Amino acid sequence: MVAAAVMALAVSACADDSNEAGDAAAAAGSTVPEASVDPAPTPAPTPSVPDAFTPVIAATVGDETAPVLGSDGQWHVVYELLLTNANAVPATIDRIDVLDDDDQERVLYSLTGDDLAERERVLSGRPRVEPDESGLITTPDLEPNESMVVLVELEFASDEDVPDTIVHRLVGTGGAHPGASEPAPVEYLLAPWRITDRTAATVGAPLAGDNWMVINGCCTDAGAHRGSIQTISGELHDAQRFAIDWMRIGPNGRLFEGDPSDVTSWFGYGEPVFAIADGTVVEVLDELDDQAPGSLPDPGSITIETVDGNHVIIDFGGGVYAFYAHLKLGSVTVEEGDTVRAGDQIGELGNSGNTSAPHLHLHLMNRPSALAADSIPYGFVDMTVTGVVDHDQWMNSSDALDDEWIVHEAVDVPDVPVLPMDLDVVTFGDG
Repeated sequence: MVAAAVMALAVSACADDSNEAGDAAAAAGSTVPEASVDPAPTPAPTPSVPDAFTPVIAATVGDETAPVLGSDGQWHVVYELLLTNANAVPATIDRIDVLDDDDQERVLYSLTGDDLAERERVLSGRPRVEPDESGLITTPDLEPNESMVVLVELEFASDEDVPDTIVHRLVGTGGAHPGASEPAPVEYLLAPWRITDRTAATVGAPLAGDNWMVINGCCTDAGAHRGSIQTISGELHDAQRFAIDWMRIGPNGRLFEGDPSDVTSWFGYGEPVFAIADGTVVEVLDELDDQAPGSLPDPGSITIETVDGNHVIIDFGGGVYAFYAHLKLGSVTVEEGDTVRAGDQIGELGNSGNTSAPHLHLHLMNRPSALAADSIPYGFVDMTVTGVVDHDQWMNSSDALDDEWIVHEAVDVPDVPVLPMDLDVVTFGDG
């Protein structure tokens, strides 16, 4: 489910050329270019791996991912690997290598030891193991019939370095044959996967002005979105792989001023929210009150319809949909079936649904379902990365709601549309 904005707590009307909201966007300095949301082509067949007894089997979560250029100048390929021990004896995974399938001598990434354990998740998306008293994480056995998810992120200096197809190599111990009675060393290839040729969507500004902070963004494995794997309609989905929670830092360096339990004390609350591309509205909910900041709603009160609060889903065509969550009650300006243009106002930033502080949750996906979809990567035009919040301060903060944030100057950000990285601070439009 959509997590609360702040890690310390959660870790959570038809528009036309004369649309007044569009005029408001222009007045706010939001120059909105035409979005590019190319559909994913039909992929070529994925190659197979040699036949072998494989006690631990694997598959990717979802059908697709795609390379995306981040504000750090790296191309990121982000996905999840579902592992299941299908043998009668325990298995231990010592190493997972990600290989270029066309050149299997080329090891793109290796996960071992603590790094592997830190990226292991149970099927609900929560960490599978916790540090012991010494602070070390040890990887437990994968018991017979047990499954887990491993979060994978590949980085490349150039999009030309991204392979067409990858394959995984597992090294460890397990049942070397179906009748095994005790673990033995195993090493084999599994889970070949063709990386989609989809081009990351290029979209306009969802907000206006400066000091918008990226929370729970790509590509840290510590944020609330990265491991937010959902069991929906009999399948595993990670629709929030590239999701961002947007919060605004005020002149005092904090996220609010005054009483933090009052939603109006938060600098982003009530700010207009804009369509990021031309499209058709396919889902709207606008009937939930704001949640009191500082706590999450009773889990028993959450349904699949209300978990995201007041929200809007827009179809951009080509199998690309945008999801806006936690909007302010009564602020949604569109209805299902409406056509919107990039820059039209569709609502206001609020605190409805499963959230502990006012923010805008935004992600793109390949189906008109907020949770039962694959996340689609995207980059923003009309956005400038101006800084980045101090990582150590954020990770070590005793109360992320009430710190005065240290913001370092951004350096070496590509001058092209990019996906902002976690803790980036950006300006939309001219600020």
